Amino acid sequence: MDEVLLPDIGVTVPPEGLLIGEAAAVCGLSVDTLRYYERESLTLHPAPRSASGRRHYGADDLAWLGGLVMLRQTGMPIADIRRYAALARRPGTDAERLRLLEQHRHEVITRMEQTRKHLDAIDRKITSYRKVVGPQES
Repeated sequence: MDEVLLPDIGVTVPPEGLLIGEAAAVCGLSVDTLRYYERESLTLHPAPRSASGRRHYGADDLAWLGGLVMLRQTGMPIADIRRYAALARRPGTDAERLRLLEQHRHEVITRMEQTRKHLDAIDRKITSYRKVVGPQES
């Protein structure tokens, strides 16, 4: 699979791209975090720079960053994201990327199940307190 499926960022990017501050804001990142992602080789490629040295991020860059944000928000470790990015730069790594994403999916589901159990316990505790205290306004 040559195409990399990424989340829609929901922003129209001008042909010249967005500057680092704008790109970071669109993706919900700080400028420092975006620079960190670049230093750690989490991006597919370095952002192109203007003659004055300013980074410019195109729609594909922003879509990739949106994917990184999603992976981080679902708890994928930086080391795994780095591995995924390295694989995405190389053709013929579809099976490896699939395994990595399937493993991450399994871990996310496990955490969701654990969180559901914790939420059920909190709900039971709230119910028992309501029996003692009586109905309260939320």
